[in-house]
Amino acid sequence: MTTLHTDTVIFAMSKENKPVARAKSGDPVTFETLDCFSNTVKSESDVVSQIDMDHVNPATGPLFIEGALPGDTLKVTIHKITLEERGVVIASPGFGQFANEVTTEETVICQVIGETVSYKGLTLPLRKMIGVIGTAPSGDAVNTGTPDDHGGNMDTTAITEGSILYLPVNTEGALLAMGDVHATMGDGEIMGSGLEIPAVIDVTVDVLKECSYPLPLVETEDKWITIGSRPSMEEATKLALDHMSQLIQDLSDLDFNQAGMLLSLAGDVVASQLVNPNVTMRVELSKAIFEK
Repeated sequence: MTTLHTDTVIFAMSKENKPVARAKSGDPVTFETLDCFSNTVKSESDVVSQIDMDHVNPATGPLFIEGALPGDTLKVTIHKITLEERGVVIASPGFGQFANEVTTEETVICQVIGETVSYKGLTLPLRKMIGVIGTAPSGDAVNTGTPDDHGGNMDTTAITEGSILYLPVNTEGALLAMGDVHATMGDGEIMGSGLEIPAVIDVTVDVLKECSYPLPLVETEDKWITIGSRPSMEEATKLALDHMSQLIQDLSDLDFNQAGMLLSLAGDVVASQLVNPNVTMRVELSKAIFEK
């Protein structure tokens, strides 16, 4: 099995990045990841203003997948996310949806206990997910804090164990990288931080030829989920809706008008994150609708 370690991380996704490991289509791969602060927050006295912002959101990789060529689709099946025992959540002026109202920095260390997280005397369920995952973009490099059409910092809770993420291949080898795992995070990532935590991610990578899926796309056991990342909620939502409309037409005999009406009846628009340079919205639709 191919394993990528935390001594090989990137802070921008780019066609110019040199691969640190190689895999074949169908191979299992393990990514060991740092937390979004590069594991530099050790105690609750460590605050965001002390962090080197040039080393935020490290993504382990990139991985070169043999046979992946521009125009292909990379299928990433997420099998298991193994968390460390403690994570970090922060509040800081300038971060998140309360950016202009937070006046004092604060860091909280949370323990992971079984299938729960202990936060300030409260017990929360685990909601493991991968915040940053993507391939090299088609154009200029994109920092790992920004989501776009290549994936990146989508902070989408549906990107979790058991899910399949489809990503575009824009350069030979795809150059897959991932990191920024959260032990739990609410949709929207309101304060600009989930429970940031180091992790180990086990996936399988497959190269799909002549795949017309709108990308990035998430497939779960019971849902199709299209993702849009753009500067505004309206733009990101429209992109995700356009992609779901296309997917519906590909999966059924419905035309454009009818696909839109189906979305009115059964589609759910959800905010993935509202705090990154591009916000990320998603549209969810039950797979059962298309079962005969």
